[in-house]
Order: sequence, then structure tokens, then C-alpha cells
Amino acid sequence: MQQQHEITLALAGVFQAAGLVQKIAREGNASQSRIETCVQSIFNTDPENVSDVYGGTCKVVNGLELIRDVFGAKKRTQDFEVTQYVISLLHLERQLAKKPAILDQIAAGVEKARGQVEHFTITHDVVMASLGELYSNTISTLSPRILVNGDEVHLSNPNSANKIRTLLLAGVRSAVLWKQCGGSRRQLLFRRKKVIGDAECILHESCHIP
Repeated sequence: MQQQHEITLALAGVFQAAGLVQKIAREGNASQSRIETCVQSIFNTDPENVSDVYGGTCKVVNGLELIRDVFGAKKRTQDFEVTQYVISLLHLERQLAKKPAILDQIAAGVEKARGQVEHFTITHDVVMASLGELYSNTISTLSPRILVNGDEVHLSNPNSANKIRTLLLAGVRSAVLWKQCGGSRRQLLFRRKKVIGDAECILHESCHIP
């Protein structure tokens, strides 16, 4: 039961990052607290449990709700795009696992950005630019690259572009965590009702959301 709880939380981290990518690409902004949760997960590399990665179970409420909506009966048009991002992030995790040199490069880049956080806020433009560049130089070199759809006004804005790349980095970080906890594509394909049930259980019991 605890293992499944951890798997679901990590998957919620992937979904939350994907949802934020979509929102920034299309609207130019998103919840600052949700962005902070995703960015924080990049730096939490030695947690006691999955909840610690995000600063608390309820910090990924949005991701849990997206799991419920995407896998449930209330699918919306925009959910398809989020699902495509999630699938791509999970695929990139598999590619990344075969590239130890890139993993080392990411680890070094995260430590560099961690030093910047000591002087700026965690979502300061300097930090986001550093993490965005790290994504571009590492994960973005893997195939296939994630193509983000949205309003060109936002996609061409340097700050928005860095946020999107940083959130994609956070999404891959959560995908790695999901795999480490025992997550698999088979679960997503053949046990969707169980995935929905687990997400709803966490929402109800831990976050008191109906």
C-alpha cells in the first residue's frame, strides 16, 4: 500500500509539471506555488520519502487531480495534450537511464543552480535560466524532443521559455522517481482504475479534497 502511495505521488509530480508547461505555454503564467513545488523537487535529491521531494503530499494536489481527470470519464480536450507531455517525459526517463554521462552533467548543473538559490529565490529568473539551460544542454539532446504547443508570444518570451524548460526538467526528475518507486507503463495501460483510485484516496484522506 505504501509503495503504491509513493508511485502515485511521483506520477502526480510528472502530471503537475506537464500541466504547468501547458498553462505557461498557452497563457504565459501559472500558479507560483505549484511552480515552486516542481522546482524544489529538482533540488530534493536525498529525501526520506516521496512526499519530502515535493515538500508535502498536498503540494501535488494539481497533479493528483490531473491523474483523476485524464484517466477518468471527465476527459477534456486540453487533457490530451497534458497526457502527451507525460508520455514523452516518461519516455525521456528511459532514454536518460542509458546515458550516465548526461546524468552526471545534470547532477553537476543542479549543484550549480543550488548555489544560486543561496543568493536568489528558488524561482528567480537567474535560477530558472540556469536550470532551463541545463535542460537544453542535456535532456533536450535526447530523442524524441518534446515539442511544446502554445502561444508564440509566450513561447518566444525568454523567461517563459526558461520556466517551461525547468518544468520539463522537473517532470523528468519525477519520472525518474516514479520508476525508482516501482512505476511502470503496464500499470498505466492495464490498471487505470487502480491509478485513479489511488489518486482519489490521497486527495480525500490526505488533502481532504472531494
